[in-house]
Parts: sequence; C-alpha cells; structure tokens
Amino acid sequence: MLKFVKHNLETISGVEVYPIISLLIFFIFFVALYTWVYTYKKDKINEMSLLPFEKEEGVNQNN
Repeated sequence: MLKFVKHNLETISGVEVYPIISLLIFFIFFVALYTWVYTYKKDKINEMSLLPFEKEEGVNQNN
C-alpha cells in the first residue's frame, strides 16, 4: 500500500516541503502554548481553580 502513496506523492512537485512545514507548525504551536502557560499569572490560575466550588446564585433558591 505504501508504494501507491509514495508513487502519487512523487508526482507532486515540491512535496518535500510539506513535512517541514507541518513540523514547524507543530513545534511553534507547542512552544507558544508552553510559553503562554508558563507566563500565566498565578492568582488567575487560583481564581479559575476555585470556580467549580463557588455557589451559583439564583439557580436554586429553595435550599
């Protein structure tokens, strides 16, 4: 099966650049994601972690 795919890919001019582009997109995405998470403010993370424990107002007033 690989020879069918390989033959079709060989007929496309400039196909060797696509794996490089996909690797760069993958690498840049995860480096940016790591940078965003690493520089996120600690107090904002703590605030967001407490959201599930906050009581919802106006949803169930009988209790």
